[in-house]
Amino acid sequence: MNNAKMTRRALVLGSLGLAAAGCTPVVREAFEPVTTAFNGEPGIAPRLRRQRVAYSSSEPPGTIVVNTYERYLYAVESDGMATRYGIAVGEEGLTLKGRATIGRKEEWPSWTPTASMMKRKPRLLQYAGGVPGGPDNPLGAAALYLYRGGQDTMFRLHGTNEPWSIGRAVSNGCIRLTNQDAVDLYERTPLGSPVVII
Repeated sequence: MNNAKMTRRALVLGSLGLAAAGCTPVVREAFEPVTTAFNGEPGIAPRLRRQRVAYSSSEPPGTIVVNTYERYLYAVESDGMATRYGIAVGEEGLTLKGRATIGRKEEWPSWTPTASMMKRKPRLLQYAGGVPGGPDNPLGAAALYLYRGGQDTMFRLHGTNEPWSIGRAVSNGCIRLTNQDAVDLYERTPLGSPVVII
C-alpha cells in the first residue's frame, strides 16, 4: 500500500470521527484540499481539472459559459475570474448552441433516452422505460436542465459515470462533467441562471 493511499485513508477515517463528534463543517473543510488536489477522478488530465482562472467576459457574474470547442465550462464570477471545469461535449452536430437558462435541477436524476437518441443508437432501446438515479445512471450525481422559453430543451449539464470521457466529443448532445464537478456546479448555480453555449 503506498503512502498516498494511507494518507487518504487516515484522512477519511479521521474525518468520520469528526463527523461523529458533531464537527460536520470541519469534515467539508478537511476534504476540500484533497478533492481540489485530486479532483476526485483518476485519469483526468490536469488541464481539465476544476480551477479558478482569469476570465474576461461581457456576460454577467452567475452566467455559465460552455465553450464546446475548448471543452471547458466557465462559471463566471464578479472579479474577472471564473471557475473552469473540463467537460465532454456532444458528438459532431449534436450539441445545443446559443442561450438557455437553468430551468430545473436534480440530484441523482433518473434518465430516459429521447426518441431521437434511440433511433440513432438502437442499443439504447433497452433503456426506453428509464433508468433510476444512482451510480449506474448516465446523468451521474447531479443534473442542471437547460430550458428555452420555459420549455425543456432535453439538453443537460450533468455528471457522468464515464469520467474518462471528459475532454472528448462523445455524448448525445449534453455537457458532461465529472460527478464531483457536477455537484460543485449544482451547488453554486441557482434556478434561472443564464447559460451560453458556444
